[in-house]
Amino acid sequence: MKHRLLYLIPVAALFLAGCLGGKDTPAPSLSGTFAGQFRLFHRHSTTSPFDTLKANVTLTMGTSPGNTFAITGDTATVHAGSKGTYEIATNGNFMLFVDSTIPKAGTSGKVHLNGEYIYSYDGSALQLLASSGDTLQVQYQLRKQ
Repeated sequence: MKHRLLYLIPVAALFLAGCLGGKDTPAPSLSGTFAGQFRLFHRHSTTSPFDTLKANVTLTMGTSPGNTFAITGDTATVHAGSKGTYEIATNGNFMLFVDSTIPKAGTSGKVHLNGEYIYSYDGSALQLLASSGDTLQVQYQLRKQ
């Protein structure tokens, strides 16, 4: 039972960080290089527990000339090398990534950093989280380099 709920810990941490964070404090600048672990949790409807895939990745984020990003690192198996642009939502709780490397036809079979993510950033640790229904969850646990 404890392994089934393990994936909820980062979700709860991000939720609490969003609820407890003061509105008067400006968000730290999100630029630079962040390295850490990417995790993909997948729940099959017929089996249990979750399948977990991991990869060590590096996220490079820039603010000039636009908000650009690139994912490098272990991009051979689970996570695709990604690059494109990002935007922080005005409420400060979400980031939108638009990956320009996603194939136009079909899929590469790998995860791309693309779409809307809940995020938490304290000036050192950056956490990104996205879910698709109740069967798929993507997490990035990164530290500023």
